[in-house]
Amino acid sequence: MLFMDFAKTCEKLEGISGRLDMIDLISTVLPTLSPEELPVFVRLVRGRIFPDWSSQKLGIGPNLLYEAIGYMAGIKKEQVIEKINQTGDIGQAVEDLLGEKSMTTFFHEDLDLVRVDRELVAIAAMEGKKSQREKLLAVRRLLGNAHPLEGRYLARIMLEELRIGVGEGSVRDAMAKAFAVDSALVEHAMQALNDSGEVARLAKIGPEALREVQITPFHPVRMMLAQQGSIADMIEEHGAIAAEYKYDGSRFQFHKKGNWARLYSRRLEDVTGALPDVIQQLLGATDHDVILDGEVIAIKDGKPMPFQSVLRRFRRRHDVAEATEAIELVPNVFDILWLDGETMIDLPLTERRKRLESVLTMYIAPQVVSGDAAEIEKTYTDALAAGHEGIMIKVPTSPYSPGQRGKNWIKIKPEVDTLDLAVIGAEWGEGKRAHAYGSFLVACQDEGKLIPLSRVATGFSDEQLAEVYGLLKDTVIAKSGKEVTFEPSLVFEVGYAELQASTNYDAGFALRFPRFIRLRDDKDLTDIETLDSIRGRYKRQANSAQAYKA
Repeated sequence: MLFMDFAKTCEKLEGISGRLDMIDLISTVLPTLSPEELPVFVRLVRGRIFPDWSSQKLGIGPNLLYEAIGYMAGIKKEQVIEKINQTGDIGQAVEDLLGEKSMTTFFHEDLDLVRVDRELVAIAAMEGKKSQREKLLAVRRLLGNAHPLEGRYLARIMLEELRIGVGEGSVRDAMAKAFAVDSALVEHAMQALNDSGEVARLAKIGPEALREVQITPFHPVRMMLAQQGSIADMIEEHGAIAAEYKYDGSRFQFHKKGNWARLYSRRLEDVTGALPDVIQQLLGATDHDVILDGEVIAIKDGKPMPFQSVLRRFRRRHDVAEATEAIELVPNVFDILWLDGETMIDLPLTERRKRLESVLTMYIAPQVVSGDAAEIEKTYTDALAAGHEGIMIKVPTSPYSPGQRGKNWIKIKPEVDTLDLAVIGAEWGEGKRAHAYGSFLVACQDEGKLIPLSRVATGFSDEQLAEVYGLLKDTVIAKSGKEVTFEPSLVFEVGYAELQASTNYDAGFALRFPRFIRLRDDKDLTDIETLDSIRGRYKRQANSAQAYKA
């Protein structure tokens, strides 16, 4: 497949608003691809270069890309930024700039889809002192062979923001339709492999290939998520429920096979080097090959420390030994996903718990199973008294659903409602905060697109604003007066008093009294709140208000 054909497909998808029409288009393309092209197409059409389980990044920031674009278009970097500000889209800006440049000066050969992918992977592998220069030259070469339309999507892919609205669900259903296999089989394979490209290859082979899929050690799967709910509703619906402490720490996934072990963060980043003490604790607690899900907390004087203390250890790259002595970390394991070659995610929670208790001698998170509301409430108050956030309520018969936020896991906390949202824009501050961003535009997700939901301007200390500015200043892709637009990368946890219907934001809602709670750099953009879940919150909020009035 030529990259131009891929670009034309992306252009068609970008012009489609209906999800079913998107699925139809993708499903007609997939059967035409070779076994080598198929995984590449499926990843790239979602704006991804690497499998979802991989934490590898391309390592091309906006400034490097602007410099490469300027060179190819024969203009200065500042003029590139000005063009991006005019269009509001780096892809469109690149297309316009390459179109204005004389065609004969830089078209050399047609780009092939697989070749583009290989060159992007090679760029990501460039390391060392000269790596930025090497990356710049490699990007120039790619853009030098790109037609304007190809340049639109190449630029977006390089910044890992394709913006054509193709979500994981659409890709799943397109695979099922293209190769006449059950979408449930495709979804299960995607959960276990965490690699939509590889799943597409297996789907083309047939349903038996999908049925044989197992979780692979050292290819982390996405972690199961929780939504808000109540103890009373869960007992009414399920009877006996499982209650566990909700820790104010960081999720981890521990992989062990033989004498080799790795630890992954919630964002599936390999944090083994930063947490050698946690690795040793878990290695000493089992002789089996396992993949475990848990949360690590920081302890001081027998009490849990705030989340930020844990995060400092996760970020640590140097002086790890000193940090290990300064901050004691303790793992709390509450689930098992794989054991001695067998995938566990389809088993009910009760069975997974039995397996966990049979192979792990320490660090198992306490659990209370009961249909008595008073007993669950006591577990909740005990958790708060011990310094934890609250409790998690889990359905005993439920499977483990990687990456899913459903009704099988419910979180109970005393705090105000919060949402995890992506930061997509900001406005410069005033007065003493004139040299930092003062308010931020945050967004939820909907089928691969980021949808503006609210602005957040309160809850920040001066130190936090300085930290956020440092993280965001190099990701600016457009400016307009005091407003800036970012290449999305950060997640904020935002508290609010109430959800309100609103036409001011594309999501159709607004947050009443939004307040910054904390930076969640343990979370990825795939972890942020969905528009569907926000609609659900709004409905539950309305039902609660009606019940109160009654």
